Amino acid sequence: MTRNEDVRAAEHVPYRLLEARAEHDGGDGDPANMLIQGDNLDALKALLT
Repeated sequence: MTRNEDVRAAEHVPYRLLEARAEHDGGDGDPANMLIQGDNLDALKALLT
């Protein structure tokens, strides 16, 4: 795929809100250091906001 094709494909992925999981934050809850598990494109799309 070319970069332009990648950008067009990303535009068709719906926005998803990241869901914080208290059992995975180590009791810190600091969003500056997040571990994001899931589909890469979904996660990156959520981080664009």
